[in-house]
Amino acid sequence: MANIQVVLLLSPLLALAFCYLTFAADPASLQDFCVADTNNQAVKLNGFPCKNPAWVQANDFSFSGLHNPGNTGNQFGSAATLVNVAQIPGLNTLGISMARIDYAPWGIVAPHYHPRATEILTVIEGSLEVGFVTSNPDNRLFSKILQKGDVFVFPVGLVHFQRNIGHMNAVAISGLSSQNPGVSTIANVVFGSKPEISTDILAKAFQIDKNIVQQIQWRF
Repeated sequence: MANIQVVLLLSPLLALAFCYLTFAADPASLQDFCVADTNNQAVKLNGFPCKNPAWVQANDFSFSGLHNPGNTGNQFGSAATLVNVAQIPGLNTLGISMARIDYAPWGIVAPHYHPRATEILTVIEGSLEVGFVTSNPDNRLFSKILQKGDVFVFPVGLVHFQRNIGHMNAVAISGLSSQNPGVSTIANVVFGSKPEISTDILAKAFQIDKNIVQQIQWRF
């Protein structure tokens, strides 16, 4: 009887331990590295298949050019130099990437979000106004002015933006928690989809005239 009581007492603890071991499996790479084999189109994975380790070289873990400023001569006055798995195959399965962002005076990075990554941004030169908006129903804006050396975090999946508020060029370095974070710019997603979202839907969603919606869509 005593043995049965002990078993009954320990059963929940054993079940919890089993669940912990089941869900505590390492989700990261199970080898030292998995350099992306971008030439292998036959195998479809959530990421890229691994290159034969015997063929891996130091260049698979390296990228040159982040010291070069991006071309900010566009309508937004900003440019992002990406360093993800497409540039460094060795990032495959490591869950990290980065970017250099250049801003012309009063240039912006338009409101957007990364579906697969949290972003941490460090100002290298200049002054930036940054912010993100929480999800419905609060839609709360968290915004701050950053100076050289300041750091700000944009949580995964939340709409965020940056703007150079100085009269000189600004530079920031961004770290992202995915080898391929993705980016969805709000204006492009809503007004530039292919095929287009119905003007009736957008007019009702934004409470504006359909002609205005069409004018905006034509710009994309």
